[in-house]
Amino acid sequence: MADPRLRTRLQTREFFVAPGVYDAISTLLAARAGFDAVYASGYWLTASYLGIPDAGLATFTDMLDRVSLVVRKSRVPVIADADTGFGGLLNVHHTVRGYEAAGVSAIQIEDQEFPKKCGHTPYRRVIPLEDMVAKVKVACDARSSRDFLVIARTDARTGWGLDEAIRRGQAYAAAGADVVFVESLQSEDEMRRACAEIDAPLMANMSDGGKTPIRSAAELAALGYACAIFPATAALAASAAVERAYAHLRAHGTSRGVDTPLFSFDEFCRMIGFEDVWAFEEKWKDVLDRGTPGAGAATVDAAGAATGARR
Repeated sequence: MADPRLRTRLQTREFFVAPGVYDAISTLLAARAGFDAVYASGYWLTASYLGIPDAGLATFTDMLDRVSLVVRKSRVPVIADADTGFGGLLNVHHTVRGYEAAGVSAIQIEDQEFPKKCGHTPYRRVIPLEDMVAKVKVACDARSSRDFLVIARTDARTGWGLDEAIRRGQAYAAAGADVVFVESLQSEDEMRRACAEIDAPLMANMSDGGKTPIRSAAELAALGYACAIFPATAALAASAAVERAYAHLRAHGTSRGVDTPLFSFDEFCRMIGFEDVWAFEEKWKDVLDRGTPGAGAATVDAAGAATGARR
């Protein structure tokens, strides 16, 4: 079931930032940081799960599986990338039903041709405006709750120019999209114009290394945006940290002295739910320890040794 907090924020015009998450760990860390929503990025879910480019290679089943995991681990509304809807109008209908049933709160569908490509890479093509308008209408009709938001994205800016991108954004808003996402805007002036000329809440894409200039939440709100996603920040930070840690380990043969801060192991155990495991084992200790003479002690010794080795 969609979380109504996302629609409420849009209605009350409370600007919010949704960091990109790409697996269960990043989703749990976003919750610790206190964000009001998270963004399940197609690029980064595909990279973390399959190790392949965001080029339309991941299937609906692949994405639904990963998005469902994010929803299960998130304490806040999940905005989920659904590429082109994975096909034609029937596919869009099926995708909306699947994402909504998984507990997603907002689905993002774009107007690229299939197979799609990352919005900040070259060689993207868009479908006719009328075809995307039909997709937006089908998506809105397929949902069972108005709390489930439809985000319509246009990739027309790069190949067709700003005027066409704005024209499409206006058409998608008129077709019923709750939020419009104009991808790959290339200056603050373009961002301001899109917000002024499209009569709908707009979502900014602050993709580190992309074509759109990175601005703060306060700056984006002043430009007229309703919300922003930062899809790449966590994955790029994690990749840089892991690469440095691996390089140190390879060079020195030890993790001692690594210049990348390490997350507390004890805190990590608690974050992923080990306290529930420990509470269960304490509750059922007598049953778990029951067995042949000496077996319980041996089990405890082995577990203790394993724990010590992990640390």
